[in-house]
Amino acid sequence: EKDGDGVFNTSVVVSPEGELLAKHRKVHLFDISVPNGITFKESDTLSAGNSITTFDTPFCKVGLGICYDLRFPQLGMLMREQGCKLLVYPGAFNTTTGPPHWELLQRARAVDNQLYVATASPARNPESKYQAWGHSSIVSPWGDVIATTEHDPDTIIAEIDLNRVDEIRQNIPISKQARLDIYSPVSLIHK
Repeated sequence: EKDGDGVFNTSVVVSPEGELLAKHRKVHLFDISVPNGITFKESDTLSAGNSITTFDTPFCKVGLGICYDLRFPQLGMLMREQGCKLLVYPGAFNTTTGPPHWELLQRARAVDNQLYVATASPARNPESKYQAWGHSSIVSPWGDVIATTEHDPDTIIAEIDLNRVDEIRQNIPISKQARLDIYSPVSLIHK
């Protein structure tokens, strides 16, 4: 999405009636260099978004991130604090970072925040310079992968029991046990 002088990696959510429910601009830009793997610098082309994106549905509140945003637990935690029971991340991890990290990060965000995580990835195109890992998935708040694909074009469908979110949050009440008096100013540590 072009806006002023910036170009943003943007994901939109549209209701069944065609109403724009949410627009998320990717917050964390993928600037990495993995020896013998991949070098990528999105900040050469893209601008970073600067807000957390959540939206209401008839079922629950949903949080939205894009690809590399999945690597940042703080973003997921803030969306959970805003009442989300499902986080959605469209993304295209590559064949270097995808195999070791894609599923691991989905499961971590689901367990960290005691909610469902759904990811959507493009299928792999052998003729493309960029090789997407694929493996769109849905993960439960217990960390179980309840639906997934490989790297070919596919569709996944899974039942999501939102009562399970409440049950897990009640049985393992991490939000009530968090020691914010000790670690709430995490942002100060990284300066």
